[in-house]
Amino acid sequence: MQRQNEDSQTVAAPPLLSVIVPARDEADCLGDCLRSLVAQSDVGFVLGQDWELIVVDDDSSDATRQIAASFAGITVLDAPELPEGWTGKANAILAAVKQARGCWLLFTDADTVHTPGNLRRALHEAARAQVGMLSYSPRQQVHGFWQRVLMPLIFSALAEKYPPQSISNSASPIAAANGQFLLIERSAYARIGGHAAICSEILEDVALAKRAKRFKVGLRFRYAPDAGSTRMYRSFGAMYEGWTKNLALLFPNALLLALWKGMEFLLLAGLPLVALYLSFPLQRMAVMLWWFWRVGIHYARTAKAHFSVLDTALSPLGLPLFAWLLAWSWLHRKLRGQIAWKGRMYRMPSQ
Repeated sequence: MQRQNEDSQTVAAPPLLSVIVPARDEADCLGDCLRSLVAQSDVGFVLGQDWELIVVDDDSSDATRQIAASFAGITVLDAPELPEGWTGKANAILAAVKQARGCWLLFTDADTVHTPGNLRRALHEAARAQVGMLSYSPRQQVHGFWQRVLMPLIFSALAEKYPPQSISNSASPIAAANGQFLLIERSAYARIGGHAAICSEILEDVALAKRAKRFKVGLRFRYAPDAGSTRMYRSFGAMYEGWTKNLALLFPNALLLALWKGMEFLLLAGLPLVALYLSFPLQRMAVMLWWFWRVGIHYARTAKAHFSVLDTALSPLGLPLFAWLLAWSWLHRKLRGQIAWKGRMYRMPSQ
């Protein structure tokens, strides 16, 4: 891709796309992410010519930087010293944006694996939709019992709180995005203020989406199993820490939601037991009909999360844990005012 300047000298045109991967202690997943990205290079979409890939090492203590540096054609940066009041992710991404040359910017997490051709398809989709910001919710990979029973509950609650059709509707005030895949036109990024404008936000993706709605740059969001997959957590501890950080921010009514999820579990588990102790057949039938109705509501809601049939079927067993995490996240926000994430302490907003 070349053009002639006014002096008839041949110069390289800027790449169409800059892909930015912030990474802090991501040695266990970064390799798979980068392999899937490097594989996007194709005829007419060549890495280093039509698009560029930038990894920002955010002061990792593991082999994150060495893994990134082992890939040819990738620019590896070190995040600058973390300014007061900034999150590490915002600081790392902004450092990459300052060096990025693309007309479009894609922010993607190190735990996301992209399907072949995904980058070009996303650019075409944004152009067809005539939006300045496009975000995907990739297919979620879950491993182990607790992830299987918990994650469908959380993502179904997110689908109810943040319906994709409302997010993509310019007339709706509802805004959200997913940092696992967030594509934005560079001019739109500058217009909304970029990461400097949301430097202290723990949920920087949602904050960017809100500004996209506010500044009317056009926002499209959808569930996108065709785009790729994400394995958010490698252990129960990481999942516990991650959702403690996020749930109270995603759900302002987290405590009420926790109470309801606890009640839902008691209904699903307790109604059949109540029926066993009732003396009259009509009473037992009425209680069991109520139970079937509640079960139907639960599964109709959970199916919106797009998890496997088995994970959806097991999801009632995760209700006590979901209720606990919601309440614990709320307590952290209201009483402690800060949260730990990847070795750093962040202040949580009080509202």
